[in-house]
Amino acid sequence: MEIPAGLAAQRRLGPDWASWLDLLPSRCTALLVEWELEPSGEPMHGHSSLVLPVHTADGRQAVLKVGFDGSEQTADEHLALQVWAGGGAVRMFRADPVRRALLLERLSTRDLSGEWDVQACQVIAGLYERLHVPASPRFARLPQLLEGWLQALDADARNVPVPPRLIDQALVRGREFVADPDSAGVLVHGDLHYENVLAADRAPWLAIDPQPMSGDRHYEVAPLLWNRWDEMAGYLRPSIQQRFFTVVEAAGLDEDRARDWVLVRMVLNAHWAVSDAVQAGRALDAAERDWITRCIAVAKATQP
Repeated sequence: MEIPAGLAAQRRLGPDWASWLDLLPSRCTALLVEWELEPSGEPMHGHSSLVLPVHTADGRQAVLKVGFDGSEQTADEHLALQVWAGGGAVRMFRADPVRRALLLERLSTRDLSGEWDVQACQVIAGLYERLHVPASPRFARLPQLLEGWLQALDADARNVPVPPRLIDQALVRGREFVADPDSAGVLVHGDLHYENVLAADRAPWLAIDPQPMSGDRHYEVAPLLWNRWDEMAGYLRPSIQQRFFTVVEAAGLDEDRARDWVLVRMVLNAHWAVSDAVQAGRALDAAERDWITRCIAVAKATQP
């Protein structure tokens, strides 16, 4: 099986990614045999997964998804899909958590990228109502994860090309979130943006690709602000703010709490880009520098 070029490019992220990519063709082949699946289309991919259209032995259309096994953020994807049971999200037929393999219902390839961004934010706010259910103890807790992320950021703050005041604010507010009992308890998707919502026959729109945890529903807003970036050219700040206020109002979120989570997430994202480059033993590349610039822009645009 040939790995799509966009996914193969993740080798630049380091040896763990290279090892996974080397194993991916044989892993997919073994799953096809074991689960009696027949490929029925060209492989697709996300940032950290291969998605192959298949037919099952009984003729049902599905997709085989095999994810990067070095990410803590996707380790519980199968648990979240099991809890949601198709309510607001793609339906899962089978899972092998060790190999990060999922057999999922096949949805349309049409996502929210083609919809007016304000309307798309309203659609996603509607999905929050279905996805944000009480989280069981089986899920990682956001405060504990956040505590580790903030410690790493603090230790490396001088090497992160983000205005120091934003880093300081993110550390202060992030630590308050760590101590806040309301920062956990709700099952959150974690990466719910326009490309992670697909059209379907049984529902207008369904969520895919969760990075689930027991968290705070206000944590969900940030991905809506950093995606569909080129559309905001020339109107960056007002466009970001329009999206922010649209989803906050539609979902009934607390404006200040959502704003603080956006700041924390954007600064952490910038730090992770630096960490990826350091772990791979190289300087930041152009894409990573652009990404850090985007993180700063979103953080600034949402500040009062």
